[in-house]
Amino acid sequence: MATEIDKRNAVLKGCKRVVCASGGNGGLAAAYAARLLNLPATIVLPTTTPDFMAQKIRDQEATVEVQGSVWDESNQEGHESLIVETKQQLPCPPDVVVASVGGGGLLCGVIQGMQRVGWGHIPVVAMETEGADCLNVSLRENKVATIPAITSVAKCLGALTPCTKVFELCQKNKVISKLCTDKQAINACLKFADDHRQLVEPACGASLAAVYSGILKDLQTQGQLGEIKSALIVVCGGSAVTLDALTCSRAPENVLNPVGIMAESPAPIK
Repeated sequence: MATEIDKRNAVLKGCKRVVCASGGNGGLAAAYAARLLNLPATIVLPTTTPDFMAQKIRDQEATVEVQGSVWDESNQEGHESLIVETKQQLPCPPDVVVASVGGGGLLCGVIQGMQRVGWGHIPVVAMETEGADCLNVSLRENKVATIPAITSVAKCLGALTPCTKVFELCQKNKVISKLCTDKQAINACLKFADDHRQLVEPACGASLAAVYSGILKDLQTQGQLGEIKSALIVVCGGSAVTLDALTCSRAPENVLNPVGIMAESPAPIK
């Protein structure tokens, strides 16, 4: 229940409106609190929320918007726009696209975005770290599989099971699933920081390792990729990282050290 202190804090923070996306109960609580605080509220519900629950929220004087059936639809649509905007900025299509994979939402959006802009013929390299490799395991077993635990330092890739949609898209499109070690992911993060003055987390380092650890070049040697004049690497996140966290991290095999951590350099791609 909102107290007088809550009300004063809301005013002091300059709150003007409450917005909440919910399946029902959380939205009702938010609408109730907003009414007590004399703030307008907008509650966004999925189509699966019962009408009576939507009415309960309206009874709390909140505006109710009903949109979509699950979070994944909105997430994937947002990820699609990444490819649409990239196409507008690039003079020509890339020869390969690389993205990290956790549960698969980003990769779903990337693949669908590529289909949308006419890039469906371009291969996609889906990168995971060892120990956070539910998609790779699923594709090898030819079924949606669940791994027992997340043992990688790339915790943002920490899905035990990939979504069914990404599994299906990978089977129908030119997707190559590859793994890197934690060491390779962290080295890639540090080298990227050195090259571009931006700090990203190991989950993103999995994609960068495709370049810095020579994975793309290996795929060329194996005949899985052709000539690469340009590669689109999705640099997907850096909020959950600090320089100390990267330099002090230790891979499971204790292979990292302050001296050798940046030993790997980008492999030339011809």
